[in-house]
Amino acid sequence: MPLSVAVAGASGYAGGELLRLLAAHPDFHIKTVTAHSNAGEPLIHVQPHLRSLAGLMLEETSVETLEGHDVVFLALPHGKSGALTAGLSSDTLVIDCGADHRLESAEDWAAFYEGEYFGAWTYGLPELVHGDGTKQRSLIEGAKRIAVPGCNVTAITLGLAPAIQAGAIEADDVVAVLAVGPSGAGKNLKTEYLAAEIMGSASAYAVGGVHRHNPEIRQNFRKAGATEVNISFTPMLVPMSRGILATSTARLAPGASAASIEAAFEQAYGNEPFVHLMPPAEFPRTADTLGANTALIGFAVDESAGRLVTITALDNLVKGTAGAAIQSANIALGLDETAGLGVNGVAP
Repeated sequence: MPLSVAVAGASGYAGGELLRLLAAHPDFHIKTVTAHSNAGEPLIHVQPHLRSLAGLMLEETSVETLEGHDVVFLALPHGKSGALTAGLSSDTLVIDCGADHRLESAEDWAAFYEGEYFGAWTYGLPELVHGDGTKQRSLIEGAKRIAVPGCNVTAITLGLAPAIQAGAIEADDVVAVLAVGPSGAGKNLKTEYLAAEIMGSASAYAVGGVHRHNPEIRQNFRKAGATEVNISFTPMLVPMSRGILATSTARLAPGASAASIEAAFEQAYGNEPFVHLMPPAEFPRTADTLGANTALIGFAVDESAGRLVTITALDNLVKGTAGAAIQSANIALGLDETAGLGVNGVAP
């Protein structure tokens, strides 16, 4: 019998992507969808591409509405899920796509977010390699509360963690510049996200170490075995609706080589269904990941600069959010990890 599912924040981009993927999942049945300002409307009015779910009505987001389901996915603004989930049964699997439960440090939360700190949940990045060679996947198995990583964090972490774990790079000298589609900011009616402002232009934002994903990236690098972490991370808004292309560089450790780095990536991702290493001298495009739960990674060693350069492409709404949430739910429930998720993108 399919497991009953509720999706909170179903009117947004992340919520809509969760529903698109869940609609084809063989083990889940979408029973309830909720929203805030759109409550009371048919789902199809705000997500007109979800034709198979036209019979669903958006309900108020509350503990009463969400309780009683086998699985609850939260796609709410940051700071909105902590108090809500405290009222849900411990038997319910709850997957939070927001930031409320990602950070293990209350001090980091206070420095980058507002409001009450609700504590860390099991981190939902299965492919994250730990310093001892294990992976985050083993901690997700059987978990009942899972926090999905930030999309930028996923791109940078997957691009560098294996090299950190192998001791091939110095994590105290990392620079990352990301080209990011505006859907990562949600359905915010702000001037900087208007088509007239974005088309034909690229612009940096959250410059100077102020982006909220900074502490989460550092947290992941420490999990991968780094003792000292120093990263300069700059995202750039570019005119594509979805996708991330992350260029991440780090100083090579003494004795590191292209061969040893390739071996580290093969060891980490050789058997992963959703993280794929590109052939030598080939680099990914965001277009090849659209709609797919894949992260594609290419790398080069800049001998003259003594640095590793990795290029990671992913769809911020799939592997960066909704796909990661469903992948983690599959693992937690003991289902086929790939259920409901694909590796084929949409082209052109």
